[in-house]
Amino acid sequence: MATSYAGYMGKVVELDLTTREVREYPWTDEDRRKYIGGKTMAAKVLDTMLTGREEAFSEENPLIISTGPLTGTGAPCSGRFNISALSPQTGIVASSNCGGTFGYFLKKAGLDALIIRGKCDQHTWIEIDNGRFEFHSADEDGLWGLKATPSQQRIKELLEQKWGAPRSFGQMVIGPAGENLVLYSGIISDERAAGRTGLGAVMGWKNLKGISVTGNHEITVANPEKAAEWNRKFFRALRTHPLTGRQLPRMGTAGLVSPMQMRGMLATRNFSAGRYDQFDKICGETLAEKHNIVNKGCVSCPIRCSRTVDLDGKPVKGPELETLGLLTANIENDDLELVLRLNNELDELGMDTISCAGTIAWAMEANEKGLWDNGLSFGEADELVGIIEDIAYRRGIGEELALGSKRLSKKYGGADFAIQSKGLELSAYEPRRAVGMGLGYAVSNRGGCHLNGGYLVILEGLGLFTDPQTAHAKADATVMFQNLMEAIAAAGQCLFSSYIFFPGILITRPNSALTTTINKAIPYIGGVLRLINKYPLAVQMHMPVLPHTRAFELITGMKMKMGDYMRAGERGYTLDRQISTRFGVSAKDDALPKRLTDVPQDPSDPTTKVPLDKMKRTYYNARGWTQDGRPKVSTLKKLKII
Repeated sequence: MATSYAGYMGKVVELDLTTREVREYPWTDEDRRKYIGGKTMAAKVLDTMLTGREEAFSEENPLIISTGPLTGTGAPCSGRFNISALSPQTGIVASSNCGGTFGYFLKKAGLDALIIRGKCDQHTWIEIDNGRFEFHSADEDGLWGLKATPSQQRIKELLEQKWGAPRSFGQMVIGPAGENLVLYSGIISDERAAGRTGLGAVMGWKNLKGISVTGNHEITVANPEKAAEWNRKFFRALRTHPLTGRQLPRMGTAGLVSPMQMRGMLATRNFSAGRYDQFDKICGETLAEKHNIVNKGCVSCPIRCSRTVDLDGKPVKGPELETLGLLTANIENDDLELVLRLNNELDELGMDTISCAGTIAWAMEANEKGLWDNGLSFGEADELVGIIEDIAYRRGIGEELALGSKRLSKKYGGADFAIQSKGLELSAYEPRRAVGMGLGYAVSNRGGCHLNGGYLVILEGLGLFTDPQTAHAKADATVMFQNLMEAIAAAGQCLFSSYIFFPGILITRPNSALTTTINKAIPYIGGVLRLINKYPLAVQMHMPVLPHTRAFELITGMKMKMGDYMRAGERGYTLDRQISTRFGVSAKDDALPKRLTDVPQDPSDPTTKVPLDKMKRTYYNARGWTQDGRPKVSTLKKLKII
């Protein structure tokens, strides 16, 4: 179905793996205005397909791969695509965002999104060329059973044999973890991972090993000259900002380890503490000095936050903050070279590093407390390479570790220290020293996710330094950040680009009178934030701190002022929640383990725990949800969801 907007390809395809039927899915310009792309677009499709009775491992569970209108247009940080489905890990609607080149080539094939339903009758990989679909046997072609990199190399060999020459294309594959239905298995594209929520297992259940995609369609831009000029300014802003121009390019996300340690936010010993005595051995500075070879970035990204490290004489992708923190401090392992190996092995097996590491930390504590005799202990990490292989192939204790900490704690006990929310293990930020981040973990639509949770930790010590223990204004700020980040991701841009929302002077001069005043004022502006969140359409202008909206308008030709952008993010976020309520999600599920809500990190300071119930009440009011955590009918009507 064609579109009057640029940036979009104007076509969404539905593929039934059972019948191998390919048909166009109706998607109108009205849909594009309301659900601008990516994750919010997928939410609308899922809304029409899921009743609340489906299961993740079923033919009724669609896997949706969607791009944003800015994907592939040359806008900064626009090499992103989204994958959504019902999650086998959480049992609710989930999504995972990914870099790499797959999204770009999906659009070059003439498609904005691909909706995959049904199940292949044999192990299969699919080739897409300019919108034409060809099914191949993953067994006959020697793909099934391969790890991620060999799988992608094999697909490349097969395609070059067929074409008779090299040709550019994108691909995404699962590893052995997805094939064996590990509940937190991911999907790999190039060196990037759609790691969270177990969507690799959905592909594995569907007998789908991988997809390649290529094409020669033109990705149009509404106003090429002005868009190019604006994008140059956008690139310069990112390159000169202290976070996106210096910290991330120099050390990547690993550079956050040291400030997290300093502020007591570094998850340690299964979140029982916030500081690790050996942090200097595993911090970003050490990684950069001893192991980093070169930086890499996704398509059209000036930040280049990805590390390349040397492992056994080969350059491989280095660990991000989450992997670095959760496989060191959180299990009391100070062997950085081992972490490089574990990180590479997890990627090759196709497994979420956050959930895998969090599950192992829980198992170590369960063993220590005598709940489950599994042989795992804090400070003893030498056997972990073998353990994660056992998880991927579901051998020995790996059969149980593949289930995640929530299910294991139901079987063995230890729910109070199973560090997860809605079945998804938390990332490396210890929320008792950043209570707004604690709220975000709990209310996040996809479970214990720092990004879907609004990433309020950037206000609480990793950018600005607003009082990290106060609950004041945290709920309203969480709503605002969630909505903005939802829109950025839906448009096809990386969430790191949102860092320039914070003027650089506030980062480079933390002790200045201006910065100090702003930090002190933020807890008292909850009412102002509430008004903006409630009436965003009143903000009919482009804001200098958020160049994304102007880029969106110039590329697509669609009206998109700051208020429209916030409303689009709010609509997508609320729709995600509305779908999950069909599967039983309510306020009781917006929870954290008692270790984080009932036990102060510092026994002498009762404020060092997450005051979750208080913040949740304010959050639901700010969102226009009931106190049971369900979107009100009036809110759904206001957002034009119903």
